[in-house]
Amino acid sequence: MERVLGIGGYFLRAADPAALAVWYRDSLGLDTDEHGLWQQEQGPTVFAAFESSTDYFGARTQQSMLNFRVRDLDAMLAQLRAGGVGVAEETQEMEGVGRFAWVTDPEGNRIELWQPAG
Repeated sequence: MERVLGIGGYFLRAADPAALAVWYRDSLGLDTDEHGLWQQEQGPTVFAAFESSTDYFGARTQQSMLNFRVRDLDAMLAQLRAGGVGVAEETQEMEGVGRFAWVTDPEGNRIELWQPAG
């Protein structure tokens, strides 16, 4: 059986795609080329389905949530707060999995940041 090799892309609608791309670059360091290609570091990726009634993604109109791995969650959150990014006050820790926090991009999309355990 053929299997997928990994996530090949993540696409989202935006009222101002160029401005949103700049926000992801300037706020999260997501350096992409003119085609949106981003060379990410190798590491774990979680693929999980949630109940349709979940509040985990923020607004019920948001059908999926992007999760980014980070090296140092506290440093990333301090950087984002200093840049005026909307950062949720809460963080969560799951033993053996890691620590999580959430931010909202300028288009209102909730994003999860994950510092893997270990």
